[in-house]
Amino acid sequence: MNNKYLKKAKQQISDPKILSIVAAKRAKQLAMGGKPMVRIDDEEFLDIALYEIGEGLVGYNDGQEDDFADAFDELIKKTVEEAEGE
Repeated sequence: MNNKYLKKAKQQISDPKILSIVAAKRAKQLAMGGKPMVRIDDEEFLDIALYEIGEGLVGYNDGQEDDFADAFDELIKKTVEEAEGE
């Protein structure tokens, strides 16, 4: 695990329990074939997940549907933009 990525991710999600869950879920998505939202040299899924969290690309919500819908729409928009740019 890259400590620099972890430190930056902690600035986005300060609760260590929540950070570990979000990072693990995102790393699992990547392991199952999900596309990274960033390009970095590290090939470890957890490092990529932590970097994405640190950049504010991956986060969590407290269960409010409006927050989830907005975050999901933003994720879809970024994914489409990246796909068009390739």
